[in-house]
Amino acid sequence: MIYVTHRLPVNEPGEPALDRAAVWQGLVMKANNALPFVPTMTHCEVTARLDSETFEREMELFGDRYLERVTLQPQRRVVFTRLSGPVLGTIANDIEEEAGELFLRFSFALVLDGAQSGSPEESAYAEETTTRYIAAVGATLGAMRRVARGEAHVTVPAT
Repeated sequence: MIYVTHRLPVNEPGEPALDRAAVWQGLVMKANNALPFVPTMTHCEVTARLDSETFEREMELFGDRYLERVTLQPQRRVVFTRLSGPVLGTIANDIEEEAGELFLRFSFALVLDGAQSGSPEESAYAEETTTRYIAAVGATLGAMRRVARGEAHVTVPAT
């Protein structure tokens, strides 16, 4: 199993200040349609709404197709559980606060199909994936800042 967690500050000098509500809105927008937030994702479509805080989506990332169940935990966390695809597991985006500062934590626990735990194949995948996913968190924050500056408009679908 590959487990990684990484935290980035939400607010940076010279950028629009984002509060928890703005970060949450950005995470909900990303959960529903990640294409404006994750440049390496080439397909993202909600396929079923199970309730107001749970839905399923089909997405393509790095050339691989996945079905994910998305669970919203309002104002604090979004969990993506991979139901099918070549890499299964769970990805979480958490809004954290420490000493009045907001952070976005990205964590994943993934299992690469067909790779032995601790194998060179798994290690290589973990290294590459970690780099790509940390970049995706930065891109997500960048998209939230573009929305805050009025340079981009992304809507949150009604549930």
